[in-house]
Amino acid sequence: EVLLRMHSVGICGSDVHYWQHGRIGDFVVKDPMVLGHEASGTVVKVGSGVTHLKPGDRVAIEPGVPREMDEFCKTGRYNLSPTIFFCATPPDDGNLCRYYKHSASYCYKLPDNVTFEEGALIEPLSVGIHACKRAGVTLGSKVFVSGSGPIGLVNVIVAKMMGAAAVVVTDLSSSRLQKAKEVGADFTIQVKNETPKEVASKVESVLGSMPEITVECTGVQTCIQAGIYATRSGGTLVLVGLGPEMVTVPIVNAAVREVDIRGIFRYCNTWPVAIALLASKRINVKPLVTHRFPLEKALEAFETTKRGEGVKVMLKCDPTDLSP
Repeated sequence: EVLLRMHSVGICGSDVHYWQHGRIGDFVVKDPMVLGHEASGTVVKVGSGVTHLKPGDRVAIEPGVPREMDEFCKTGRYNLSPTIFFCATPPDDGNLCRYYKHSASYCYKLPDNVTFEEGALIEPLSVGIHACKRAGVTLGSKVFVSGSGPIGLVNVIVAKMMGAAAVVVTDLSSSRLQKAKEVGADFTIQVKNETPKEVASKVESVLGSMPEITVECTGVQTCIQAGIYATRSGGTLVLVGLGPEMVTVPIVNAAVREVDIRGIFRYCNTWPVAIALLASKRINVKPLVTHRFPLEKALEAFETTKRGEGVKVMLKCDPTDLSP
């Protein structure tokens, strides 16, 4: 294990949800819990067996650590391990604090040209990497990203990086769609009160054909329905956003057109990829951060996220260093 002095911690929608509702699905907050799982910091102390890190190293933290080497770990899908420790998922404490202890194997050294803030953004970015990989985005893909929050935006960035020829994004908010354009979306559609089939036909008309891949990032029932209708026969719909447990969808439409519906659960094996992309300047995640607060103003930061202002709110845990 290593002891870290925390630097930058992003606020996620799930953090706000636990704060407001005390549960997400089967994960229920029963005792006081530290939030935060999008984080970076500086190594202060290392355990006796740690060789790849030393005090002073700047690291990005992968929040999910398997507790035992089970079959999921052996096949490289450790995110599915039932015994996984995960920051800020009850009952496991997160890392929104000054000092934090974590498994050394899940702390990744940041190159000098990658900032702490970029290091903290690797967590949401990883959701995009994992989703686009599961979706099979490749050279020339046409991609529909439903939802333009932080997760929609990282999927736009990653899809373009993986060779997507055209990416269209939908959202209710014009300011969020503007941000999607800024990070590389080719087309945006502001949804008002269209039916799912109308949304699907708008997607087809701006792309010139139906997308092979849809990445659904809202979890809203009508959006999932639109995702099925929009996806080209033989294509793939990846469900990233989580909503109610039971959702009514046109499953027969998907079945008879051989549309593959895939789920994702967090990510695995993404930190080295993300660090390589950030270090080589092949992707730019800096526009995602719109607000910064010192740790003392955490409540204000959470209120800002809850109101849906900006995109990504960052908390600074080191009072001596408020830089990115």
